[in-house]
Amino acid sequence: MARHMRLYTREGCHLCENAKETILALQADHEFELEEVDISSSDDLTERYGLMIPVVELDGEEVQYGRIDQFTLYEALTAKNQS
Repeated sequence: MARHMRLYTREGCHLCENAKETILALQADHEFELEEVDISSSDDLTERYGLMIPVVELDGEEVQYGRIDQFTLYEALTAKNQS
């Protein structure tokens, strides 16, 4: 079953661009669908994630925010695939 990863982002965010590169590199080893959500499109999302972006959710569960690292995401994907 393919996992669903959501990346909350904003245009011009260099941490968000780095996070996306990290996430795409993981697709070589793990099957998941990536959805990017620009928080600028919603006042609610801007209020919730404005100071935290980028934020990564895996199957609806927040996994990491701020500086996104490959190891943490890899561990989360591996744990989800084992359950």
